[in-house]
Amino acid sequence: MSASVAVGLIGAGWIGRFHGESVALRIPGTRLAAVADPAPGAAASLIERVSPDARAYTDALELIADPTVEAVLISTPASTHTDLVVAAAEAGKHVFCEKPMALTLEDADRAIGACAANNVALQVGFNRRFAADFTAAHDVITAGGIGTPQLLRSLTRDPGITADVASRVKPWTIFNETLIHDFDALLWLNPGARVVEVFAQADALIHPQYKEQGYLDTSMVQLRFDNGALASAEASFQATYGYDVRGEVFGSGGMVSAGEVTRTAMRHYSAPGVLADTPRVNIELFHDAYVAQLAHFADCIRSGSAPSVDGLDARNALEIALAAKESVETGLPVSLLSVPR
Repeated sequence: MSASVAVGLIGAGWIGRFHGESVALRIPGTRLAAVADPAPGAAASLIERVSPDARAYTDALELIADPTVEAVLISTPASTHTDLVVAAAEAGKHVFCEKPMALTLEDADRAIGACAANNVALQVGFNRRFAADFTAAHDVITAGGIGTPQLLRSLTRDPGITADVASRVKPWTIFNETLIHDFDALLWLNPGARVVEVFAQADALIHPQYKEQGYLDTSMVQLRFDNGALASAEASFQATYGYDVRGEVFGSGGMVSAGEVTRTAMRHYSAPGVLADTPRVNIELFHDAYVAQLAHFADCIRSGSAPSVDGLDARNALEIALAAKESVETGLPVSLLSVPR
């Protein structure tokens, strides 16, 4: 393996383009060797801007088969993730996969098993773990700084969704692709504890006209952990004031919080009142975290160490997401005590 990790990007959409730019321009010791996207010109357009020597593909499997690619970064629609993880692993490529890694526990196990069998690294894109404030909060908790966690809260409020986009959102996206970040964060911020019960409520309050086709844009989920802690996770697809992601853990000896609604500490005081700037997109709020997680992935490949957020972490968050779906369907709490680990 060369000192510079050769990465192949699969999926050149919104977040894929940002990841490709990071590999090519922001992270020392990595290079963008190839890009695959089925949309005409998508791969070539990204390559032309950031890595002219990279190869463009329309077929992801051709990129995976490219002998110069050492690691694969999967940033495609969620339903394709597991098969791509397995294909990359079987080709001996290390894998970074955007969340969710899978949409069923069986597929999660298949992805984890393929990577283990082929001795390749598997990292999943739970970027909050690499945000400086969330990392600091986690460090305080693990050092005993708040005693025993008792009450936890995590929230994701996206800055807005148009009716056109809402009409194309897949059913259960609010759990599988949005709140799955919060589920992972809550597990991470309550180290060693397992969620044993899930009760979820969800509705289409922003674009109710699409509810009958399975669209949901607002949710509250209550979790109970085996160490007695209680947690809430909430999501909305429309925070008119900006992109809002926060977490809080209250314990027997104190409290820690992470996340900030405003972009900077600047306040504008004038006749209408006090104004503050707020972030509006994910790559603005989590710019450094997105870069840091890929830098960690590259470091793990070079050192042979295991990524700090892996397939099992993805499976554990998915377990909660699937229970939340079942809870909404039945209107009842769902026990996870019988789910295989």
